[in-house]
Amino acid sequence: MTADVLILNRNLFAIHVASWERALTLLYMDRARVVDQEYRTYDFKDWMDLSRQIKEHPAGFVSTPTLRIAVPEVIALNHYEKVPLREIPFTRRNIYQHYRNRCCYCGKRFLSSELNLEHILPRSRGGATDWNNVVTSCIPCNLKKGDLLPTEAGMRLKIAPSRPKCRPGAVLILRSPVAIRRSWQRFVDHVYCDRQLED
Repeated sequence: MTADVLILNRNLFAIHVASWERALTLLYMDRARVVDQEYRTYDFKDWMDLSRQIKEHPAGFVSTPTLRIAVPEVIALNHYEKVPLREIPFTRRNIYQHYRNRCCYCGKRFLSSELNLEHILPRSRGGATDWNNVVTSCIPCNLKKGDLLPTEAGMRLKIAPSRPKCRPGAVLILRSPVAIRRSWQRFVDHVYCDRQLED
């Protein structure tokens, strides 16, 4: 089983994603409670009792000779209140997500495979590789602009370069891509990946 569990702080802000083993350990040790779709919370005993009544569960079950317990999808820590404030990493995946897979020149939406990262001020002219100078561009717009400035190519940015804003609790930064469960949507607006930008 490879189910991931969303971890919330005690104020129900998303702070982490953990393995189902870690989540059940926190629940068993009374360091966390399960949070359901209606924001009700369950300690380990209550969750075990409820698990006996559940026939099907999206995250599956863990069974031993003496018990069968549903793997929680969301848990909240009992005592931890902090919300990590981190800058959103400058990665290829995060750039595509920030611009919602749109070409910043023509404004159209594309698949990630049909987009390039575009330096507004070309690297050959000293352009930086950062949030203020890199945008997404479709292949035709990228070829048209080439190694020129947008004005020199007769082009204009329809979407201005910007740095994503990190709002506590609404943004989750993960070390690797994770499948986002429907039950997590109410707690997380955006998920960003903490991997380095590949060339």
